[in-house]
Amino acid sequence: MNAIITGATKGIGRALVMHLAANKYNLALCARNADDVEKLIAELNQIHPALNFYGMATDLENRSDVESFANFALDSLGTVDLLINNAGLFMPSGLMDEAPDALERQMQVNVHTPHYLCKFFAREMMNQKKGHIVNICSTASLNLLTGSASYSISKAALLSLTRLLREELMPFGIRVTAVLPGATLTDSWAGTTLPADRFVLPEDIAKAIFNAISMNEGVNVDEILIRPLKS
Repeated sequence: MNAIITGATKGIGRALVMHLAANKYNLALCARNADDVEKLIAELNQIHPALNFYGMATDLENRSDVESFANFALDSLGTVDLLINNAGLFMPSGLMDEAPDALERQMQVNVHTPHYLCKFFAREMMNQKKGHIVNICSTASLNLLTGSASYSISKAALLSLTRLLREELMPFGIRVTAVLPGATLTDSWAGTTLPADRFVLPEDIAKAIFNAISMNEGVNVDEILIRPLKS
């Protein structure tokens, strides 16, 4: 099986990479930092020498970088069974206090990039008559956060995109799943004094996604809502 993962070197992305590789997936992945990508590819090659891993440093705020990565991933893997749009940009702020480019930047990474990659790889999946697309949304997609205004707007848009894709791609045998995590212990929470049990762990999200993609091809898990037990 062949999978593509964005934002792959940290947090949820890294957990997904490790879980999929352990289950014999060849991977094409990207992240912003070239050193992080190279180190992850080297680590994967050492642990799983029988599999194929391809990485590319990619700035997902840059449309030409996004297009280059899409072509790189397809050329490297040949066919694509799974696309996971994991990368996201989080700029917490109230609507009236946010930076002038806050909405633009978060829409580019959180919506425009998944929109492009979904359509690019969905065309390949349509020819195959199979495939699975997973978009990492947020509980903020459902319950807008005033302290993360434009982030909430972008994640609500990503959920709408995911729901539309599901309906359009269903006749072609392509499954589409939205994942809506609550507070997850990633770099976005660096420096927090809250205990780990107040967060969702990236590994638990990876396990939930793997369960969804492992189901019978006639079954679609529409949405996965994952929240910390303690608020």
